Amino acid sequence: MEKLLIIGGGPAACTAALYSARADLSPLCFEGEFTSEVLPGGQLMTTTEIENFPGYPEGISGPELMADLKKQAERFGARFTYKTVTQVDFSGVPLKVMTHDESFEVSAVIIATGATARYLGLESEKRFLNKGVSACATCDGALPRFRGQTVVVVGGGDTAMEEALFLANFAGQVHVIHRRDKFRASKVMGERVVDHPKIKVEWNSVVDEVLGDDSDGVTGVRLRDTVSDAVREVACVGYFAAIGHKPNTDLFDGVLDKEPSGYLVTKSDSTYTNVAGVFACGDVQDKTYRQAITAAGSGCMAAIDVTRWLEGQE
Repeated sequence: MEKLLIIGGGPAACTAALYSARADLSPLCFEGEFTSEVLPGGQLMTTTEIENFPGYPEGISGPELMADLKKQAERFGARFTYKTVTQVDFSGVPLKVMTHDESFEVSAVIIATGATARYLGLESEKRFLNKGVSACATCDGALPRFRGQTVVVVGGGDTAMEEALFLANFAGQVHVIHRRDKFRASKVMGERVVDHPKIKVEWNSVVDEVLGDDSDGVTGVRLRDTVSDAVREVACVGYFAAIGHKPNTDLFDGVLDKEPSGYLVTKSDSTYTNVAGVFACGDVQDKTYRQAITAAGSGCMAAIDVTRWLEGQE
């Protein structure tokens, strides 16, 4: 029987593993399996440049950062395995976690399965991911590639407005592409975008294709007018999808409390879920910040919470 099992492999999971390992809990971490769509290690595994994670003044690539975090946790006894959790049973004690070929009984579980950025589903989005295509302006907007250049933001909600306004601090011009003739965003946010001198709104427009080549990455987008069906191109070096994130919580349907948007519910100022012994941290329960450093901080919180909880059980 295991004391602690951590589901996930990103910054939240690795930080939880580090802190719980140092508390002598010998955590077992299920990172997930390698597939054509998913790389264990979370969203950072597809991020080429990270300049806003403390401690790396020259920046670092996502895979390198995850390797460092994992190696540090392993130094203190955390164990990582490329297994995917397929089912959980939190109805009694001990808690049960199942993979494709094994079943584990555990005293406590930390869930750090993260969230997945939503894209339009174009093959060209995948082709140019991290070559101008991004789903996080806060993460990537200040990179040299985008400074003083033209970028586009796809979306019409408050998130898209926030992304566009943030990018306007660095880019030469920002095109906001929205399929309707008015935003879904709050009135005040929409007005700020419309009135901004560096932002142009492409109303009634959808992206048909992200344009570019392997050497330069993104060079433009092809837009289609939703009213006239006319097609036009906009030259740009950056494409930011701002149409939301999907928390990876399908596994916990009917098991843990969720918000309507799918994020796991945790108790105020803690990582406790509604089930005793089960904790959640990182993007799986954070719909606001979604940064590597906030996920790491949340993982620290979960490890401290679970350590205190286990001590109370004893």
